[in-house]
Amino acid sequence: MSSINLAIADDHKIFREGLKFTLEDCTQLNLIIEATNGKDLIDQIANNQPDVILMDIKMPEMDGMQATAYIHQHFPDIKILMLSMHNEDKYILDAMRLGASGYLLKNAEPEEILDAIVTVQAKGFYFNDNLSITMAKELLGVNFMHRLQQKDAKLNEREIEVLKLICEECSNTEIADKLFLSVRTVEGYRTRLFEKIGSKNVAGLVIYAVKNGIITI
Repeated sequence: MSSINLAIADDHKIFREGLKFTLEDCTQLNLIIEATNGKDLIDQIANNQPDVILMDIKMPEMDGMQATAYIHQHFPDIKILMLSMHNEDKYILDAMRLGASGYLLKNAEPEEILDAIVTVQAKGFYFNDNLSITMAKELLGVNFMHRLQQKDAKLNEREIEVLKLICEECSNTEIADKLFLSVRTVEGYRTRLFEKIGSKNVAGLVIYAVKNGIITI
């Protein structure tokens, strides 16, 4: 695979150093920019454009939202992954509207961060379960999906329990702990839900659950 030129924008040096340590074993990544705020990032991009940016939201002088909007307008080929402590829907949706290509929490596993970087470079976007659920809620909120035709899925009691927890953004491990199941068993339920409902992603599961009164938003 070709190398990916990476930029990190975060005002906390300790976090930047930790992120570099996390990603240093991946020979595919080439860190070319470290920035302490949005203005610093944009100044450096003018002379050395990265393929992907890991962007914090809260930064002094120019925050991540402002920088994302500017970069998306002036350097549209650069992919931006927000990497933030904020899990609220408002932050996620605002970032995506301004041009971010994905949204990760700072407590994400190193494997997910690496996967997100590679995926966003290859496909132009990265949607994890958390982002898919947030986007699904937004679409439902504006009644965008009113014409969506769902399969007539017949779910048993346990499948409904698992579906509810997925919609609450629980991981497989968290679901397993709550329902006293093995992670492998939960993975099996998740696979069957995708098959029965006819969805390829978590957003489809959320939409099905709302439209069928399993959850409310």
